[in-house]
Amino acid sequence: MDFSPLLVAFAALATSLSGVFGDQLTVLRSPQYVSFREGQWPLAGEKVPDLVALTMGFSVQEDLDWPGLAAGSLFQRPRANALIAVRGVGSLELPSNTSSYPLENPVPFTLDSVANTIHTLFAESTPVVLQLAPSEERLYMMGMANTVFEDLPVTLQQIRARLSQEGSVLHSLPLHSLSRNSEADLLFLSEVQVLHDISALLLRHKHLAKDQAPDLFSLELAGLEEIARRYGSDSPQFQDAAKILASALQKFADDVYGVYSNNAVVEVVTVKTFEAPLIRKSRSILESKQISNPGSPYNLAYKYNYEYAVIFNIVLWLMIALALAVVAVAYNLWNMDPGYDSIIYRMTNQKIRMD
Repeated sequence: MDFSPLLVAFAALATSLSGVFGDQLTVLRSPQYVSFREGQWPLAGEKVPDLVALTMGFSVQEDLDWPGLAAGSLFQRPRANALIAVRGVGSLELPSNTSSYPLENPVPFTLDSVANTIHTLFAESTPVVLQLAPSEERLYMMGMANTVFEDLPVTLQQIRARLSQEGSVLHSLPLHSLSRNSEADLLFLSEVQVLHDISALLLRHKHLAKDQAPDLFSLELAGLEEIARRYGSDSPQFQDAAKILASALQKFADDVYGVYSNNAVVEVVTVKTFEAPLIRKSRSILESKQISNPGSPYNLAYKYNYEYAVIFNIVLWLMIALALAVVAVAYNLWNMDPGYDSIIYRMTNQKIRMD
């Protein structure tokens, strides 16, 4: 009996289930000139910053071999990119018209490389760069972000105080099984409040979206992970929180997309838990006192420079060209007739004849 059709069907079912229940990268919003292909192509977690850089039109050090992102326009780039990382859940009930891809090896990542690229290329402009993790009170702002988000509550104490003020999400969200007196619930609601406040501040400063410098937003939300740890993933509290977060993320994506006149990319990364990256440590069997890299006490080699190949080719071909020039000059001098080719000997012969 031939079991090959059953094996193919099982493999397809496993792939589809991995895309539904596993960790995911979901593109909520993207302009027409940034095209994401439909398919279940897995993306490595450490390649998420490279994907963000490519969607913004920047180059990366290593090519991203991932077919989910099609080649974009050479003359258009998004004005903003917003990436929200949600810990504690593999997937959310987001609209069906979004593009979702499985995420493999979800190691912790940052968008520092993208922020540095923006700072380098648009140093004379006023980009808005915001990286925030409310649960860890980790904040990084650059450019006009210090002005736009001056009133944004960033510490847990400030966000808790914001929840008790007028216009907070506590007065507009259907809490259902969530409690205002639980620490885990308040942490989750605080992160939803941060999403709401960022959208409100961007809507208030729409003029910043018209400049040439692209903006970058990176948020890491861990409130849902705390609720899963406190009540469990099958609890009513977790289900209600997941629905509230999915709705808040969709509203945040719509607001950002509208502020930037449909020229923004908004992605959501959902992971059950981040995996610790594997680091291989080694020691040399030779106890040498000479350190090849004075900046490192462990006798490590210098970090590889990706411009090494370019510099090597420039030096190599320049040396070859100079060597050929020296050979050509030496050959011509060796075969030169002093009385015919040299103006010095020619003038000397004429003077002798005149005398």
